[in-house]
Amino acid sequence: MILVVDDDKNIRLSLKLVLERNGYEVTLAENPKEAIQVIRTVPAVNLVLMDMNYSLSTDGEEGLTLLRQIKVFRPEVPCILMTAWGTIDLAVQGMRAGAFDFITKPWDNGVLLDRIETALKLSSMSKLQANGNSDKTPTPRNTKSEKGRYGIIGDSPYLMNVLDTVARVAPTNAPVLITGESGTGKELIAEAIHKQSRRASGPFVKVNLGGISTSLFESEMFGHKKGSFTDATADRIGRFELAEGGTIFLDEIGELSLASQVKLLRVLQDQTYEVLGDSHTRTADVRVICATNADLRAMVGEHTFREDLFYRINLINLHLPPLRERREDIPLLVEHFLSDACAVNGIMSTTVSAEAIAYLQTLPFTGNIRELKNLVERALLMKNPGKNILDVEDFQTLAASSMNKGGEKESLTSDFNAGMDGVSLSCLERNAIAACIAKHNGNLSLVAKELGISRGALYRKIEKHGL
Repeated sequence: MILVVDDDKNIRLSLKLVLERNGYEVTLAENPKEAIQVIRTVPAVNLVLMDMNYSLSTDGEEGLTLLRQIKVFRPEVPCILMTAWGTIDLAVQGMRAGAFDFITKPWDNGVLLDRIETALKLSSMSKLQANGNSDKTPTPRNTKSEKGRYGIIGDSPYLMNVLDTVARVAPTNAPVLITGESGTGKELIAEAIHKQSRRASGPFVKVNLGGISTSLFESEMFGHKKGSFTDATADRIGRFELAEGGTIFLDEIGELSLASQVKLLRVLQDQTYEVLGDSHTRTADVRVICATNADLRAMVGEHTFREDLFYRINLINLHLPPLRERREDIPLLVEHFLSDACAVNGIMSTTVSAEAIAYLQTLPFTGNIRELKNLVERALLMKNPGKNILDVEDFQTLAASSMNKGGEKESLTSDFNAGMDGVSLSCLERNAIAACIAKHNGNLSLVAKELGISRGALYRKIEKHGL
């Protein structure tokens, strides 16, 4: 049963009609007092849809008080707030107080029903999980079957917890935020969620937000019509339109400028957008998965990331552990990378000695799985052609070289000397980046790796220097 709380009779009846037509049982309350009476006496209520103001006051305190009271009596019941764009900050306060989600008035029925379905599914899954944990003994896992789970290698408890969460949230439309250091496999997790979702037959569109400048954000994400601005010589399809019916993966969301964050929030909130040069509003039927290696909570505190956007994308958070916290997965990862590299390069089957595995498990791997993969492939390619076992010495020199390079790359600009013959630091930085781009034939991933900076930072420097 869904409890609708609003002081406007027309809104209550409109919501009741929409919800009942879609198979939900509904009960209504005109004010907080009636709502609490229902909460305390009707156990069947499993979701609350509530307004934030019930008198001439518009500060939302009545709504926040009601939300806190509901959470005292029925903490397991998800609450969805209804608010207007003018009171979006109020919705953020509600999220802090325990609200599940918020929608803006006037609402879109499709968006509303989608949010309700997601809230009810996740709430139901949480209850089942709690009952399962208390009533059942965990089923032992078969290591062999887990090695390829969703194409992700490893069977450490930390990783298994992440994959269990993937299995629970994938069938829903809930937005997911994947956090973790660079190289931990955030994109693989996003793909796994998509492949296990109801949208698996639809597109999976990857967007590196660190590589999109503020001036081009709308064009890249929402598309443009020919002639809508000076360089718009042809129509362009935006990323959200490309992802229609599927999933859009927004990587490096922490790199997004504040101006672009506002534009992204609008489409995530209302699931609508407009193509540049076209006044027609379009609906985005897209599931959103974001990823970052940044501390978004700290960025919210520093006012470099919008708090309302943070709550919108962080409904479900998946944190990927660094490789140093799942060292037991290193043998499986090495076996997988070695097998793939042998096949790709036409090299005879090669194994790794137990001593070499033990040595690899002692390394810090600040670059995580990506660094381990690179080290294994380099060791394979540089070994004696007649040798089919990699030993400790095959990795030691390469690992030492990698660590030394990493230590020298704390900052791109640390390699420059502003006092060299009066040449400016900016000029030296520009020349170094240009030379590195030429060296790697424009492969910006390799350029960022050699310079020791993130791809997002590299893109910003490229834009800064006009390269």
